[in-house]
Amino acid sequence: MKTIVVALVLVVVMMVLFEAEPVEAISCDTVQGSMSPCMAYLTGGGGQPSQSCCDGVHSLAGSIQSKEDKQTVCLCIKSAVTNYGIHTDAAANLAGKCGVSINVPIGANADCSQ
Repeated sequence: MKTIVVALVLVVVMMVLFEAEPVEAISCDTVQGSMSPCMAYLTGGGGQPSQSCCDGVHSLAGSIQSKEDKQTVCLCIKSAVTNYGIHTDAAANLAGKCGVSINVPIGANADCSQ
């Protein structure tokens, strides 16, 4: 009986030690922080994005871990397109120009439910 109790205690200790830390969900603050170096490109409507802009896009892409993250990013970008005069075509082409795929719908009329 003592062996079973010790084994169970060890199992519980191992579960606690190796429990994965929860991943924090993406917020609009995260999206805004990642995309702020891109504002000149996004509001100017063209050209090439800066390296700091592309670094932010890569960071944002790496943060998208779930469907909910993807929906949040979509909603944040959708709001920014409407509120900050962002050119939809520039926003839609940004990830590709930075060599990354984020697979998030872009635009004022984007369907963010997917």
